[in-house]
Amino acid sequence: MDIYSLLSRLPLGRFKEPTPQVAVLRLAGVIGSVGPLRSGLTLSGQAQNIERAFKMKRLSAVALSINSPGGSPVQSALIAKRIRALADEKEIPVFAFAEDVAASGGYWLACAADEIFADENSIVGSIGVVSAGFGLQDLIKRIGVERRVHTSGERKAMLDPFKPEDPEDLKRLEAIQQDIHGSFKEMVRRRRGAKLKADEATLFSGEFWTGQRALDLGLVDGLGELRQIMRQRYGDKVQLKRIGGRQPWWRRRLGVAEALGRARPQPAEWAGGLLAAIEERALWSRFGL
Repeated sequence: MDIYSLLSRLPLGRFKEPTPQVAVLRLAGVIGSVGPLRSGLTLSGQAQNIERAFKMKRLSAVALSINSPGGSPVQSALIAKRIRALADEKEIPVFAFAEDVAASGGYWLACAADEIFADENSIVGSIGVVSAGFGLQDLIKRIGVERRVHTSGERKAMLDPFKPEDPEDLKRLEAIQQDIHGSFKEMVRRRRGAKLKADEATLFSGEFWTGQRALDLGLVDGLGELRQIMRQRYGDKVQLKRIGGRQPWWRRRLGVAEALGRARPQPAEWAGGLLAAIEERALWSRFGL
């Protein structure tokens, strides 16, 4: 029996091309720690999922599903660097997909991808730095609270929300913001390069745009949603494997039991959590969400 006759008798399934696999990593929410009772996107919270995404067998690509108004520039940079390090090491392409918003730190995360896509109505951009807080010095006077702060170092209590703003403190804050903005701009220049189609004064002003306008400016590579684009790239049989997601019921129940077993949060924790929730809501509200 010749080799061709032998091959004709073997099951055809053995020679089928393997089904492409795309790991889908969802990055949703405010970036960074948002209060004593809540947490947002951080590297420590996402590291395991990122590692799992790039370890998947027969992996063709990693898709980032992003829905974030931004937050901590440090955590944005750390998450993006980890994704890029594994993408380069494994030689796996990364695609980012903006949902409602990929702005500020959310766009920083998107820049970790080789290509960025958005819906025509997504909010994209806001390449800038903002510091927000509350001035409570009049409130504590009104309710009869005396503020006592003891420091070693003349700038240790800089920007204390219970004291009036100091012009010198504001100058120092502006210098810090400029440094962070510079890092953000460098990330965008490095990752987008010649794709950018507008001057830096426009792109790096902190302004944000719809997905359609972001495409015109070169901030994204195309319009479309994750499943559509991945099927165009890897065929109709591509398998989208979500990494992470909702916890099993038994873990959720254990989490509830653990929370109930903790000591009741102190008033300061409740107040901090309330302020954090207000700031988080304000981040989303900037983009009409």
